[in-house]
Amino acid sequence: MSSFSLKFLTSSMHCHTSSNTTSAAASSHRSKSVRLRATPTTVPSAPSTARDNPPTTVHASRLEPRVEERGDYWVLKEKFREGINPQEKMKIEKEPMKLFMENGIEELVKLSMEEIDKEKSTKDDVDVRLKWLGLFHRRKHQYGRFMMRLKLPNGVTTSAQTRYLASVIRKYGKDGCADVTTRQNWQIRGVTLPDVPEIFRGLEEVGLTSLQSGMDNVRNPVGNPLAGIDPDEIVDTRPYTNLLSQFITGNSRGNPAVTNLPRKWNVCVIGSHDLYEHPHINDLAYMPATKGGRFGFNLLVGGFFSPKRCEEAIPLDAWVPAEDVIAVCRAVLEAYRDLGTRGNRQKTRMMWLIDELGIEGFREEVAKRMPEEELERASPEDLVDKKWIRRDYLGVHPQKQEGLSFIGLHIPVGRVQADDMDELSRLSDEYGSGELRLTVEQNIIIPNIHNSRVGALLKEPLLQGRFSPEPALLMKGLVACTGNQFCGQAIIETKARALKVTEEVERLVSLERPVRMHWTGCPNSCGQVQVADIGFMGCMTRDENGKACEGADVLVGGRIGSDSHLGEVYQKGVPCKDLVPLVVDILVQHFGAVPREGEESDD
Repeated sequence: MSSFSLKFLTSSMHCHTSSNTTSAAASSHRSKSVRLRATPTTVPSAPSTARDNPPTTVHASRLEPRVEERGDYWVLKEKFREGINPQEKMKIEKEPMKLFMENGIEELVKLSMEEIDKEKSTKDDVDVRLKWLGLFHRRKHQYGRFMMRLKLPNGVTTSAQTRYLASVIRKYGKDGCADVTTRQNWQIRGVTLPDVPEIFRGLEEVGLTSLQSGMDNVRNPVGNPLAGIDPDEIVDTRPYTNLLSQFITGNSRGNPAVTNLPRKWNVCVIGSHDLYEHPHINDLAYMPATKGGRFGFNLLVGGFFSPKRCEEAIPLDAWVPAEDVIAVCRAVLEAYRDLGTRGNRQKTRMMWLIDELGIEGFREEVAKRMPEEELERASPEDLVDKKWIRRDYLGVHPQKQEGLSFIGLHIPVGRVQADDMDELSRLSDEYGSGELRLTVEQNIIIPNIHNSRVGALLKEPLLQGRFSPEPALLMKGLVACTGNQFCGQAIIETKARALKVTEEVERLVSLERPVRMHWTGCPNSCGQVQVADIGFMGCMTRDENGKACEGADVLVGGRIGSDSHLGEVYQKGVPCKDLVPLVVDILVQHFGAVPREGEESDD
């Protein structure tokens, strides 16, 4: 397959939409461009399928954009403000991006938390608007301290960046730590408000940003964690995820055109047959496909999790050439921004809009916002092998580059301390190329290791201890969200409990293959329990004596890959203390586990 050009539009980030037309003005996007070249790998094609959807009749007035550009920002029109949710009112009262783009953060950090809490405006700044800057106040469990979420496209980071983040959390002692997230990202904890400007300057120096990583923004673009090194990859996803992140954040300077969405929005670019990127749970997924000898992507839209509804992404019946990756992302985002409802927050994710307009109606709105106001139909030349057996990236594996290997390390439930981050940085420098890669399963990959050095790396104390490349089968697929140790929305503690339950179960049964177990502290499902073989969603329940206690709804049957399927509730309201025997039974009955005769739990 020949090389192709990927075009990143560098014109103004503002897309002017007339209030009396349903078509976005595309001409403002047809300016100069930068071309980045990448070469995909030739692979066998497989036919694609699209779900049939009946046409939906929508009144023309429904297609009037609900937002308009005022100055540098996009604002909800007065005529559409009836019945909006509190978060929308907060955005209208004060534009969150001004805290960054107009240096409002500099004034806010001069106030004490006591002064901040005296005024509704500053209290809302700290508890809500700072999320546009990637700062999440932990009012419930760590008053005055913040979690900071980065933007790390494709999960690729450097040793220098990792060392800097370690230096930030180290100063906070026991309050400081970091987590690998389920979107290939870093979250650091313990941050105090007065330190934020200095941290922002440090992030910029090492090429990082936390901008637009929370609330009604686009989350971290996910790609193949083995991009560029995988002998069997379809295409290197890094150029695409990098350009997506640059577009979304305005090259880390802010892009207000996409910061007033009705709700959060997830995007991924698929580069492997393994579907490590989990396309079916993203609002927009780029699926590699050729058409007439050109390389590009078929599009899936609308996948999401929420407390009231979970849906897999569906085909948009659209294909874009590689150079239109940014253009179609912009078009989908603008259709959602312009037309999405802003009432009940449980009904504002993009799939609700797709339901209302119908998939063909939504497709028409996306097409109107493309530079040429048209969108090609999906290609049957899907490049993803639907029969591919997902590979395990943990352990040592050869790269496409002769003489080099990568090693996947298991990071138990994604939690690391400052010393761990420094040591990972040292190992990547000494044995690799100073690069680390984060995965959606909360693990870390060190690439570009000379084969002659692999043996020495495997003997390093960190790999002999906590961050093993060969974890036990049940530990291998274990994922857990933050839990109520830090998160105010979590109902139960997750990380320590996930480890404890897994360790106890491993003593009771033996398995022939890994079983993926995911934990989430609340119905928001940051731990993505619906895609797990066995999922645990935190809840309050009652024990055998009728006493309130922490528990979990248990889900079974989630699948990832081309035959993806969301898990279903197996048993609701199980007290946490009763989970071990239930999990043992599920493993024996459904996953071929065998009880370890004569062995009992020590507890």
